[in-house]
Amino acid sequence: MKHSLIIILFVFLLTGCSFGSIQPSPERTDTKSENTSKAPQKISAVDHEAYYNSPQVTDDSTLKKPGQSVTDEKGEATLKTMKQINKVYHFGDIEYTIKEIKLLHYRPDYSLIDYFHPLTEDEEFDFIKISVDIKNHSKEKRNFAPVALFETNTGVKMDWKQDMYLEHLNGELQGSQVKRGSLGFIVDQTKGKEIEWIKILTSDVFNDQQEKLEEAQKIQLNF
Repeated sequence: MKHSLIIILFVFLLTGCSFGSIQPSPERTDTKSENTSKAPQKISAVDHEAYYNSPQVTDDSTLKKPGQSVTDEKGEATLKTMKQINKVYHFGDIEYTIKEIKLLHYRPDYSLIDYFHPLTEDEEFDFIKISVDIKNHSKEKRNFAPVALFETNTGVKMDWKQDMYLEHLNGELQGSQVKRGSLGFIVDQTKGKEIEWIKILTSDVFNDQQEKLEEAQKIQLNF
């Protein structure tokens, strides 16, 4: 009888061990869950566009068709027209991509009127937005301005100081640095004329010793 009891207990212990071996370990499950939550997430197209957000200008990334509007705490933006450009220009080590241009009507929030006052006295206005990428393929510093001068067929002429986005796209690029962002120029002085094209004059490209490496280029973009 004693011998039989020992055999029964031994079989029970073996069965218990086998059952335990197929259960997920609580510690391992928690670790896997933690690793999953910390895994890097893919950036969607919308997230990528959000990179162009400005603290002074309403995010227009969702506006794809003329007449569409968006409103947030910074104001209201309405798309009048846009064009995908996606053209790449090379200035020696500098690769300059113009992604798209938009003509927008903007009514900034009252709290931002003072910010725009040096550029216009109007409480709402039209402006051109230019979205760009700038890459320095050299390991050394370069100086470059994607828009030094700006003009339209309606007679508007401005320089880089009148850019309303102020995303520091002009100037120094560190070795292998990439800059992405937007430049914006108010074009409300059109006197009823339609904007058919814009012209931008880039700067020359200089090295860290202010020696000119590449000549400026004039680029015309048609709507």
